Amino acid sequence: MKITPFGLSTEEIKGELAPLRNDFSIAVCRAKNPFNIGAIIRVAHSFLVREIFLIGTEPFYERAAMGMQKYETIVECPDEAAFLAATAGRPLLGVERDHAKTTIWEAQMPPGLVFLFGSENDGLPDVLIEACSSVVAIPMYGINHSYPVAIAAGMVMCEWARRKDPRGRQSPAG
Repeated sequence: MKITPFGLSTEEIKGELAPLRNDFSIAVCRAKNPFNIGAIIRVAHSFLVREIFLIGTEPFYERAAMGMQKYETIVECPDEAAFLAATAGRPLLGVERDHAKTTIWEAQMPPGLVFLFGSENDGLPDVLIEACSSVVAIPMYGINHSYPVAIAAGMVMCEWARRKDPRGRQSPAG
């Protein structure tokens, strides 16, 4: 028999976490490797994101999420149009090296932000790049063209958190 952590039901745990959630979200076009989506869900839980948008219909590997998917708000959007409708009015920050205008270190991170990641093979579709308020890159120094999408998502969430102090106030880098 599996015992729920803290002696609470899943819904009770979600309720306890709700006021602690941060005011940013993650969106990812379904990766070709379902393990990566599960890993992103697990990392996003560690940062208590507002929600996780999954764009497309490919499955994700729940085992890679290590059970964290049950504590998260996962919004499944069958396509780009559904995602854009679900996030209307929110700032979208694309993470895409080839179309970047700045780096993640200099990017503005306004409240309600949605970080948007493409699939490993195809990156972000043009319709999503055009919808972004900004497109940023994570600096790279080797000859490799990109980071694994789960690693890139973790680095971006870590940069978001780095800008916050322990009381949740924005740092000067803002």
